[in-house]
Amino acid sequence: MDSIRPDVLHFYLSLGTKVIDESHDQDTTDLDKCILYIRDSTLNQESSRLQILATGALGGRFDHEAGNLNVLYRYPDTRIILLSDDCLIQLLPKTHRHEIQIQPSLQGPHCGLIPMGTPSAKTTTTGLQWDLTDTEMRFGGLISTSNKVKGEKITVESDSDLLWTISIKKPGSTSP
Repeated sequence: MDSIRPDVLHFYLSLGTKVIDESHDQDTTDLDKCILYIRDSTLNQESSRLQILATGALGGRFDHEAGNLNVLYRYPDTRIILLSDDCLIQLLPKTHRHEIQIQPSLQGPHCGLIPMGTPSAKTTTTGLQWDLTDTEMRFGGLISTSNKVKGEKITVESDSDLLWTISIKKPGSTSP
């Protein structure tokens, strides 16, 4: 928060908010610092069971978004979900088969699986309109964008880490 406006800082301080100044560290993002603080807190000892929902991490400057996506890769043993008004994004580590429960009244139908950094030689899915079967995905080739969920359960198995993204429905919206 090295760029926080003084009036905003004063507002939160007046509410009794604890403010930790980590502006000396310019090698990590604000989200990175927050994740480290949460993981290091005495209330949360097992990072593999920790689940973090981060709002405000998407939208705005693309370099900030890319930095926040990088945080997902830095802590693959912690389930971190980036949430915006339009979608959510989370990392699906290659270490196991994923079962994703869809809440159709809140999520979908549009979704995607994106291999960032490392190509996937084999990705297999179920529950999507265009399922993948041992499909190769990589930047400069095929990536699974503009796919759609068919039901309430999606499975994903891959030999590389993937970003899962799904659209969020607006309150009161009935259109897909």
